Amino acid sequence: MPEQPIAVAMSGGVDSSVVAALLVREGRTVVGMTMQLWNQRRLPELAVEGATGRCCSLDDVYDARRVAEQVGIPYYVVNFEQQFEEHVVKPFVEEYLAGRTPIPCTLCNNYIKFDRFLEMADSVGAHYMATGHYARVRRDEATGRYQLLRAVDDSKDQTYFLFGLTQAQLARTLFPLGELNKPEVREMARTMDLAVAAKGDSQEICFVPSGDYAAFMSAYLKEKGVAVEETSGEIVTTDGRTLGRHEGVHRFTVGQRKGLGVATGEPLYVISTNPASHQVVVGGNDDLLRGSFFAKDVNWISIAGVAAGAPVRAQVKIRNRHTPAAATLIATADTDRVEVVFDEPQRAVTPGQGAVFYDDDVVLGGGWIE
Repeated sequence: MPEQPIAVAMSGGVDSSVVAALLVREGRTVVGMTMQLWNQRRLPELAVEGATGRCCSLDDVYDARRVAEQVGIPYYVVNFEQQFEEHVVKPFVEEYLAGRTPIPCTLCNNYIKFDRFLEMADSVGAHYMATGHYARVRRDEATGRYQLLRAVDDSKDQTYFLFGLTQAQLARTLFPLGELNKPEVREMARTMDLAVAAKGDSQEICFVPSGDYAAFMSAYLKEKGVAVEETSGEIVTTDGRTLGRHEGVHRFTVGQRKGLGVATGEPLYVISTNPASHQVVVGGNDDLLRGSFFAKDVNWISIAGVAAGAPVRAQVKIRNRHTPAAATLIATADTDRVEVVFDEPQRAVTPGQGAVFYDDDVVLGGGWIE
């Protein structure tokens, strides 16, 4: 273990609390820091009484502070609300309005948790940061590069959301839970009598308390004084038949089945959305299958990159709960753009989502589905 002080990103949940307690137990010099990302009092019309399962709330700050006091470490709250809105919330809204399905947690990791947070760690003299993410880091002695690896507990692995990390960030990051499974972490929290030992896991996006993304976007744009462009239009089949109307393309995502408002006697899924024509295209399950796609803004993590046109074999994950599928990666002349060709067509390849490339447990890199 490194000898330098460690800044722990404390969310107020079980995982990051155990990380802080473990490092203290190991004799490390630890500083606890919580990021204030979103003012939960904003957009009060969206408030859900008794809502649970979110991170970054005022209750979470209170819980993180209690744990810091329990384990005897200094504790700070750092306000990143402005940066969070600029790099996470605004792109979230813009992507949905453009007919894509964003991943705010990945944007938060890229631009806040592993970027701004490291700057704050510097300010308190901590060279290293530690988080409660389920992932692993190791240094490849042959190449000198740091590698991002999947967690031992595959059911909790979070590398899908970490594909944007850089070598400089990996070199300063510790993932103490990467070799553990969730039941072990829960037991540690109970054994150490941490105040959050029985607390549930966060599930919802922190700034969308109701889970209703369309309602959030409407309220957010109204607060900003921005008129929402009218995107209501037709629901059509893949062969051009009109089945009905919808209230806005931003209310739909590829693969969606519920809430379509039309029925044909057989299951229908959203195949694509087109903000330009205001059409939502629906079809059967087979219509969702795609054999290939392009990923843009690719970040190579564990390897330096690939030569244009040179095929690379990998397992590719196209959403968090997707089982990685065998594929060939072909880098284009524009080296941050890659064509992904599956061995077998995959269901619901969704523009705006991440595509993460694995070589067994090693994360080769990842990009955004076009």
